[in-house]
Amino acid sequence: MRNSQASKNRLLRRLPRYMQVRVRCLATSLFLVVLFLGAAILPTFAHVVTENLVVQSLPDAEMLDQQGRQFYQTEQFAESVSVWQRAAIAFQSTGDVLDQAMVLSNLSLAYQQLGQWDEAEEAIRQAIVLTFNSYQGERSPILAQALDVQGRLYLSRGQAESAVETWQQAADIYIQLGDETLLTRNQINQAQALQSLGFYRQAQEQLREIEQTLQSQPDSVLKVTGLRSLGNVLRVMGDLEGAQQVLQKSFSIAESISDPQAMSDTLLSLGDVVRTQQDYPTALTFYQQAAETAPAPLPRISAQLRQFSLLRENEQLAGEGGNTAENLFPQILQQLADLPPSRRAVYARINLAESMMGSRDWEVGIGQGFDQVVGLLNTAVQQARKLEDSRAEAYALGVLGEVNERHQRWGEAEDLTQEALFIAQQINVPDLAYRWQWQLGRLLKQRGEEERAIAAYQTAVENLNLVRNDLLSIDSEVQFSFRDDVEPVYRELVELLITSGNDEVRQDYLEQAIRQVNALQVSELENFLRCNLAIATDIPQVDPTAAIFYPIILPNQLAVILRLPETGQLQIHINAIAQTEVEQTLDQLRQELGRQYVSPEGEALSQQVYDWLIRPFSSALAASNVETLVFVLDAALRNVPMAALHDGQQYLVEQYAIALTPSLQLFAPEPLTKIRLNALTFGLSEVRSNFPPHQNFTPLQNVETELQVIQAQIPSEVFLNQEFTQAALEEQVSTEPFSVVHLATHGQFSSDPQQTFVLAWDGQIDVNTLSSILQRRDQSSTEAIELLILSACQTADGDDRATLGLAGIAVQSGARSTLATLWNIDDRATAELISRFYQELSSSGTPITRAEALRRAQVALIQSGYPEPLFWSPYVLVGNWL
Repeated sequence: MRNSQASKNRLLRRLPRYMQVRVRCLATSLFLVVLFLGAAILPTFAHVVTENLVVQSLPDAEMLDQQGRQFYQTEQFAESVSVWQRAAIAFQSTGDVLDQAMVLSNLSLAYQQLGQWDEAEEAIRQAIVLTFNSYQGERSPILAQALDVQGRLYLSRGQAESAVETWQQAADIYIQLGDETLLTRNQINQAQALQSLGFYRQAQEQLREIEQTLQSQPDSVLKVTGLRSLGNVLRVMGDLEGAQQVLQKSFSIAESISDPQAMSDTLLSLGDVVRTQQDYPTALTFYQQAAETAPAPLPRISAQLRQFSLLRENEQLAGEGGNTAENLFPQILQQLADLPPSRRAVYARINLAESMMGSRDWEVGIGQGFDQVVGLLNTAVQQARKLEDSRAEAYALGVLGEVNERHQRWGEAEDLTQEALFIAQQINVPDLAYRWQWQLGRLLKQRGEEERAIAAYQTAVENLNLVRNDLLSIDSEVQFSFRDDVEPVYRELVELLITSGNDEVRQDYLEQAIRQVNALQVSELENFLRCNLAIATDIPQVDPTAAIFYPIILPNQLAVILRLPETGQLQIHINAIAQTEVEQTLDQLRQELGRQYVSPEGEALSQQVYDWLIRPFSSALAASNVETLVFVLDAALRNVPMAALHDGQQYLVEQYAIALTPSLQLFAPEPLTKIRLNALTFGLSEVRSNFPPHQNFTPLQNVETELQVIQAQIPSEVFLNQEFTQAALEEQVSTEPFSVVHLATHGQFSSDPQQTFVLAWDGQIDVNTLSSILQRRDQSSTEAIELLILSACQTADGDDRATLGLAGIAVQSGARSTLATLWNIDDRATAELISRFYQELSSSGTPITRAEALRRAQVALIQSGYPEPLFWSPYVLVGNWL
């Protein structure tokens, strides 16, 4: 179901001109992506355009078709199937093949809503065959609409490439007919499929082209929808300012054409944007306005559910007219009771139940707490069954199982979870299946059935890997949080693998644990970068002197897995210590290392972390003749330079070369010995005090010296101060061959990509732009960037995942290695360290690895008047260490 990178690239080569855009990923921060808004319903990509139902003409069949349309529009899909089946037979009996094909297309849509994929596929196959064979020429609009329906089917089944290709065929017909309206709708659908493939930049470019097309068209609902789709994509990708501008334009048009539904939908999207910006009062206002504007009960309830979840999360907020969570709850309940059964009504009940569950006091909160939640979910289950909506039924049953799990009703919880999982598997919806397999794993673990629990977790991870990209692009009505809904699955599985049984941990379990640690690292980066990453399935042993450390922070322990070189033997050491204590210790150590003089307390902290990570393996490392330690660091460990760990006698870097990697699946270590070193260097020694992007930065007086030293050691092109512009960097990267890019300038790493940047003379170059510039050189060619050096950068204050920005640049730049600083240091010390580093790399003697060159440069600094870690330890090497 998940497509390989190679096949996706082949697809992009086949795209028509209006979709040919450069493949690259856009990032968004972890905390900006996620909004707690209730239930995880069908994944949507940006904004789903309502399907156009095809119209028939014969009087008898037309009445049946109209009934089917009414049932479909009220989300009574089983009834619409029954009626449209009769309509198709009626058209067939009169020999009206065209109208029969139209109804079959509609029937396929209804089947899709019910998760009856085989029936949906057969219906649309018949529709296309009838239309193509009988009316290939003059009736081509009907074929195009049938292809649109087929594209939706492919996308729903996870076949995004086939969806794009099918929609392209429909688009070709619309272009021939000159039907811009249907072409625009088709292209919005294609943008959704591109997001499903992980091509967020392409989706944005597609929607930008649609925006340009719509500018010349009169104001319409489609114009509102296209702009709203673009705004939602920009929000998902982290461009919140751009999203707000586009959505404001969408709302103005909706207002000008007096379309209450379009106005309400856009107000909801605006609320989502400002909520992401943590402007909760404004978000609440937008949601209230959306509810007041909504012309029908379901859209009104959708807006009120957003209000409710926001008020439950931020109890200090209070809406106008006493619009508190306590007052809003009975209003929503009453409106739900008045609704006829439909899928959206079912999901609204689940959404409300989960919003209550998300509150700390839900057990004794509004109304009867637990009984209220159970009542909502039981009604949702009953309505889903009445509608014959298996997906909604599986969703409601699974959440009901979670309620019972939280109240330690283990038997009921397992029965409900098993039932929900069975249905999800039957209709092949892995986004629900992973969630209920995870839930089942937790329940089995609680019962002490460790092997069955491990099997459930492993299956959950397999399904999660299939749908993770869908979850990344999920609409804001859906509850999805990387930290809540993805990360714990990997961590809990690792914990099970390393603690199962009473005997020594099995080697195969340790291998599986390492795979999950790697998968967690990759998924976290994909969440940050908003894209799929190309990963290697096999990790060859290329360095017989390198040991690989995999520390992972768990709720009540810090586990460290070590892979020794040559034999590949795995060892594990588990520190029984709470996560909060680990994080507090690491935070204190990071602060101590940033001081000019490390206090005795700081030295004790450094030794403490050494004892956690390194000391348990010291004998094994010595026996294996290890020279390099490679760390796949987890969470808060990334903020501490491993080089500064101390054994009581010396720093770790005085004994071993050290390198970091987000995952060995992302970097293929290759020796540097045959590479001719030449550098493209840019530096900023001055700042423009009257220029806003520069105002918070001080001059780097030794940058000029740093670049001159590099130029004296290896062939270099130097661009200093006014010469260091984004345009100059783009031009040089595109035209000049080099193996090293050296940027000596202020910069910042953050878990928010909008705050991850380097500073140029003409402003900040953010992570996405920098990655795009550097990617222009083919990584597989002899002119690939071997080394990217970011001198004088630092991690954002108060950001516990700031080094995601560093990892993101390292992965997306196309450079095989990235050398950067975790904090801004004395620029004289930087100049000396960089000088020694290049001297070691370019020495005519025995070639050494990049990691060893950095180690020697750091040790030289320690021995030449800079003994404190402040001056030498923040330099870290990420990626290829050879």
